Amino acid sequence: MIGPGGRAASFALAAGVARAALTALRTAPPGGRARWERVNHAGRTVDLYAGPACALAAAVGAARVGPAAGLAVLAAGACGAYDDLAGAGDARRGFRAHLTALRRGEVTSGAVKLFGISAAALAAGTALGRRPLDRLLAGVVVAGAAHFVNLVDVRPGRAGAAVLALGAPGLLRAGPGARTAAVAMGAAAAVLPDDLAERTMLGDTGAHALGAALGVAVAAAGGRGTLAVHAAALVGAAVRAEVAAGRQSHSCG
Repeated sequence: MIGPGGRAASFALAAGVARAALTALRTAPPGGRARWERVNHAGRTVDLYAGPACALAAAVGAARVGPAAGLAVLAAGACGAYDDLAGAGDARRGFRAHLTALRRGEVTSGAVKLFGISAAALAAGTALGRRPLDRLLAGVVVAGAAHFVNLVDVRPGRAGAAVLALGAPGLLRAGPGARTAAVAMGAAAAVLPDDLAERTMLGDTGAHALGAALGVAVAAAGGRGTLAVHAAALVGAAVRAEVAAGRQSHSCG
């Protein structure tokens, strides 16, 4: 069992990595500052550096559970980054819109994100689960958690606060799941002040990576019952969001 010291060390390590990466990106942004700037809901210009900073910290922490877990978190962040950069002007929302475009022969950044994160999550689930059903449930939890944190990222600080709230119960678990929950929380806490001050934002990159790390924490520690409950809740949240996106699309059409 991992004691409080292990959880505290994981939290501190992730926070330190995220903060250092955030500072480095602000000093020398790849491709120039304009590539990483967006206008938020309030009309303010913010940067996207918090996303890759958190993705790196979360991936490093999740890798301590196992290589597949670390790669799943890294892949979730990478797919989110592709959507942040390549899909910046795409107003389509929801799985249905991107799957419809795919049927027409258009591969959207949203479709890349959907299939990329799902594949990585299932690979992580295969590594973390002992039986086929457990592996499937673990994959659903990792992918579903990545999607859920992105869903709540609608205002400054919302996603970071959600990660802190959802990760806290995981600290009570035994084993590597507690350490991974602490990693997600540490990375989120490191950038939360800047997020709340509207200087930066997690974007899809950070939200998906932190969510995937929370999913790994559950998959690494939970039995089949816990996995099933989390999977059902996350699928329900995704379906509800999809219905809402469909209604919004029809009302705008």
